[in-house]
Amino acid sequence: MVGLGPGDKNLLAPAALEAIRLSDVIVGYKTYLELIEDLIEGKEIISSGMRKEIDRAQMAIDFAQQGKTVAVVSSGDPGVYGMAGIVLELAGDSVQVEVVPGITAATAAAAALGAPLMHDFAVISLSDLLTPWVKIMNRLEAAGLGDFVVVLYNPKSHGRQTHIETAREMLLWHKDPDTPVGIVRCAKRGTESVVITTLRDMLKEEIDMLTTVIVGNSQTRVENGKMITPRGYKV
Repeated sequence: MVGLGPGDKNLLAPAALEAIRLSDVIVGYKTYLELIEDLIEGKEIISSGMRKEIDRAQMAIDFAQQGKTVAVVSSGDPGVYGMAGIVLELAGDSVQVEVVPGITAATAAAAALGAPLMHDFAVISLSDLLTPWVKIMNRLEAAGLGDFVVVLYNPKSHGRQTHIETAREMLLWHKDPDTPVGIVRCAKRGTESVVITTLRDMLKEEIDMLTTVIVGNSQTRVENGKMITPRGYKV
């Protein structure tokens, strides 16, 4: 299980590069494979589209059981909304599985914004394909009540236009409208865009499935164009 990070090869871990080099077979979602085309030339490639995660995992296990070294690649970290869980569930003890971590969207976006994750934070996906929307709303409510910095993954898609609006409304129950919000699109992918706004005005900005949204806590502030959530050190 190999984490590719956000897409910039400079941010790909040496251990991930080595795992790809040593592998006979590379399995992954086609968009992620495009990020590493030059690294996988000459290898057997198994590619498929969205919602084929179980198929990809099973094919990877089948190849591994044949004695081949297989790299299942995920963007970000394979253990954060990635493929690691399903592969481990299906593989059991039939093959050896190693998870190679990668920089995930939360930390990539945070680095672009400054230091918004210096204190406790919650990462919540707004995709309800695999998680009931009522459960997602419960988690938003709990994160707002707990004054967490909140990182929103999968905030908006063609089929989910209003989830981000609901999430904002729920967070406004517990957060000041002037709470800083960072909106990062294509974090560390070469076409990165960064906007710092407020909870009040965040919906005026472009938000889609390539966007990570970070909503500050009650202590988060903006200094010199950067979001900072103080850890509590005296300065």
